[in-house]
Amino acid sequence: MEHMNNGYLIIIGGAEDKEGECVILREAAEMLEEDDLLTILTTASQVPLEVGGEYKRVFKKLGMNNAQVLDIKTRDVANSPEIGKLIKDSKCVFITGGDQLRITSILGGTEAYRAIKEVYFSGGVVMGTSAGASVMSDTMVVRGNDNEPAKKCTLKMAPGLDLMNNAIIDQHFDQRGRFGRLLCGVAENPDVLGIGIDEDTAIKVYPDMFFEVIGSNVVTLIDCSNIKSSNVSEQKQNGVLTVVGITVHALAQGYGFDMRNREVKKI
Repeated sequence: MEHMNNGYLIIIGGAEDKEGECVILREAAEMLEEDDLLTILTTASQVPLEVGGEYKRVFKKLGMNNAQVLDIKTRDVANSPEIGKLIKDSKCVFITGGDQLRITSILGGTEAYRAIKEVYFSGGVVMGTSAGASVMSDTMVVRGNDNEPAKKCTLKMAPGLDLMNNAIIDQHFDQRGRFGRLLCGVAENPDVLGIGIDEDTAIKVYPDMFFEVIGSNVVTLIDCSNIKSSNVSEQKQNGVLTVVGITVHALAQGYGFDMRNREVKKI
């Protein structure tokens, strides 16, 4: 379902610059007013105090003084009206890295989850890095083999937060050799766009589902919508895939992509 009043998504491949020019994280500062509330969600992390504190420090350095860290560890906490209100009062929600299954299993279907969607669908900003990037789509990658060719039944998928439809997002993409696993996910459902985001790289998704590339590396797009054939349904478990006729784009900063029409644009 498409919402006409979507906000903005900033989806980061992980390991973004926090000490130099902070090009990606600075996007939040440029989109928010000085007194807008920014909420940092550390649910994915095993070291939430450390991670939350670091991001709060970086955002303060970039001029965002009104930042709060919420470490939601249980579904009881996620369902509390107080947590829901704190998130709804935010103009921007930032989801840290860690384990994406912690995010969805703890937040899914709760007051906190509904509040995140309300922020986005009322015109706010939702940012996520690493695991926080994977959860943006309606279906997310949970686990798969790095540095291996595409194989059937080696990719584990689960429902995401459903802020972006018809896409699968993978992160730390080139650095961890994840082309094969993303290709597997897209070959199993060719209507879905595969978006592989490198470290220190992000896509900024506008309300009309156009995104631009930000950062120092590359976003790889795997488009199987016009493939001629594949053996994904014929292979035995762990069989190596053959996919004929895929379209692959590698886009650096200065380029964007129209997701509705599947077209590359130079900015």
